[in-house]
Amino acid sequence: MPLYPLYALLFTDTGLSGGQISLLFAIWSAVGIAAEVPTGALADRFSRRASLVASGLLQASGFALWTALPSFAVFAAGFVLWGLGGALPSGALEALLYDGLAAAGHSHRYVRVCGQVTAAGLIAQVPAAVAAVALFPLGGYRLVGWVSVAVCLTAAALAARLPESVADSDEESCADGYFATLRDGLREAARRPAVRTAALVLAALAGLDAFEEYFALLGAAWGVPTAVNPAFTLVITLGGAAGAALAGRAGWLPGGGLAGLMLAAAVALAGAAALDRPAGIVLVAVFYALYRLVLVVADARLQAVIAGAARATVTSVAALATEVSAFLVYGAWAFGGVWCVAALTVALSIPLAGAAKGGKRARE
Repeated sequence: MPLYPLYALLFTDTGLSGGQISLLFAIWSAVGIAAEVPTGALADRFSRRASLVASGLLQASGFALWTALPSFAVFAAGFVLWGLGGALPSGALEALLYDGLAAAGHSHRYVRVCGQVTAAGLIAQVPAAVAAVALFPLGGYRLVGWVSVAVCLTAAALAARLPESVADSDEESCADGYFATLRDGLREAARRPAVRTAALVLAALAGLDAFEEYFALLGAAWGVPTAVNPAFTLVITLGGAAGAALAGRAGWLPGGGLAGLMLAAAVALAGAAALDRPAGIVLVAVFYALYRLVLVVADARLQAVIAGAARATVTSVAALATEVSAFLVYGAWAFGGVWCVAALTVALSIPLAGAAKGGKRARE
């Protein structure tokens, strides 16, 4: 999305203070947290594909408001729409992919397909950054904003063409109503030990992705010039894309193997901290590649143990817990920077060793 690298600057240039911008981010986060699980149940009860379409439409509406009527109140309304639009595909996309593959008898391919989707999402940040740089001089925030609206609408149109396959038993389970679907998903996430463990492990790991917010600060601390800092962070992002794309080759690994990869990621990150110079970007990219690989496999392990119809709801429960675990990263960075994030990565490898038992089921 071309607007992503520029929206904070849009707020500043509109005249918002730092406190107002922080309040906008708080509104965005609060809406996303509140909507996470309820939207997952909506996807299970009605349509995962429709949730993806609605996500694009809501985000397009929010960006259109920002572009046409930039002001604090309108930015707040846009973040409410964006928060809802961001929550809708969380869980719905994974459920759509897994159940579609399962209906075709290929659920074992989920880890590879999910890795490819994740990699594509990360790689998409490259043309988005290039588009932002190219469009802004031609038409400022208005051009960037309207192009972003068009991108969201295009994504919604493409989502409407995705096939959606739900097993007959799932249709019967979800026919009792929205609240019954929500209850079933929460019950499975809380009461089935295998699902509960897989969801907690995934949530803990996914929270580590909050470290991405500090990539630019890391480059600045190492003396990377502001003009090339975006390129610096893109190198790390491309490392993550490579790791996600290779996840299908690691789907068979037992928990100990995944824990070993996380330990290797921690060592790479600690090595970058010790090097303390721009060349450390290579080691950070290695860290991010290994982490993203493990994260995709952990998601596949969760999908493999969900037995009920409320798959998107269960996955959304894990995503909600991710919002909580992200605070561990914020605290680690505040306390000791890269060194503490590396230590947190070591700590997260421990539950992996005993929890990931679904290697055969998630194997490519």
